[in-house]
Amino acid sequence: MSRTPDARERDNQTKQIQENITNVEKHFGELCQLFAAYVRKTARLRDKADLLVREVSLYADSETPNLKSGLKHFADQLAKIQDYRQAEVERLEAKVIEPLKSYGTLVKLKRDDLKATMSARNREAKQMQQLERTRQRNPSDRQIISQAETELQRATIDATRTTRQLEETIDDFERKKIRDIKKVFGDFVTVEMTFHAKALEVYTTAFQHIQSVDEEEDLEVFRSSLHPPDQQSRIEIVRANSKTSLSRTGSTKNNSGTLQQQTPTWKRAVEDEEEEEEEEPEVVVEKKKKEKESPPPKKAEEAAEEEEEESEEEAPSGED
Repeated sequence: MSRTPDARERDNQTKQIQENITNVEKHFGELCQLFAAYVRKTARLRDKADLLVREVSLYADSETPNLKSGLKHFADQLAKIQDYRQAEVERLEAKVIEPLKSYGTLVKLKRDDLKATMSARNREAKQMQQLERTRQRNPSDRQIISQAETELQRATIDATRTTRQLEETIDDFERKKIRDIKKVFGDFVTVEMTFHAKALEVYTTAFQHIQSVDEEEDLEVFRSSLHPPDQQSRIEIVRANSKTSLSRTGSTKNNSGTLQQQTPTWKRAVEDEEEEEEEEPEVVVEKKKKEKESPPPKKAEEAAEEEEEESEEEAPSGED
């Protein structure tokens, strides 16, 4: 006795249901593992960022005031982002990984339902084979044949009932699968968008803090740290001396300017003296010529004797 068309149709349905369950078990398991790895990587990123926050804070303590303040605020904002990242990890575990993980148990239950349906169909098939053998061995024994037909009818009813139940449970399973896929991936996107939206706000604040560092003021602090107070006073003395020397140099330049203005008169005086010196040789030559022509001067004694003689000669003439 061959299988009925209804039995063959039920076998095809069972095969398709089994393939569907196997497909869900395979791919949902892969998705669960990959999402779990994603969450673990995010948690590791959070841990590395916490180390970065700690290092930035330690470095800030050794810097100049403005840069220290900027780095401290930057570290605070970065730490706040890690708080949001922690919330992201927890939400992904609750809304993505757990629903996918639950499909491991759900698939096992559907496999059990499938096994129950397959067992009922196998019993139906065995009863059908037994009825066929009974008819061949005892074709005239209506009691045995009737009993075998009754057992086959019960097996067929049981197989039909389990098949209907399996169809209903698989239909619910398929509906739940589609809804869960929509919800899981929707929650994943929502969690990620929420994190990145918050992170964008905090990153903007962190950027503003680090860009507001006053470079010039910190440079002044750094330069003052290179010159202690006593050395600074020495530098101020040197600067004051340099200013005094510069003022003296300026006054000297002013005096030299006035001297340069007086140089034309001085030059004219020098030129007059040079002209006089050029004229002196001619005067000296003329004086020498006159001295040669005139007799040499008498001595003082001879001049006195001549004066006495003249006075004696004048005396007698007076007496007369």
